[in-house]
Amino acid sequence: MNGPQKHSLTLHGHRTSVTLEPEFWAAFQALAAQRGVSVNALAAQMDAARGDVGLASFMRVAILRHLQGE
Repeated sequence: MNGPQKHSLTLHGHRTSVTLEPEFWAAFQALAAQRGVSVNALAAQMDAARGDVGLASFMRVAILRHLQGE
């Protein structure tokens, strides 16, 4: 397992970065592909739904829930 890595995303026309472990990033990319959306589009959807939770934390939990079949 490698340490967290920064990834650049464009959310609602603005650049930002999210730090995720490579395994979470790979699962996030697979989830976006499965849903037929771009990585940026999926991140924007999650950003809009996250409320006060940090984006990286929200993404990790969403990925985990998806993998658990929730």
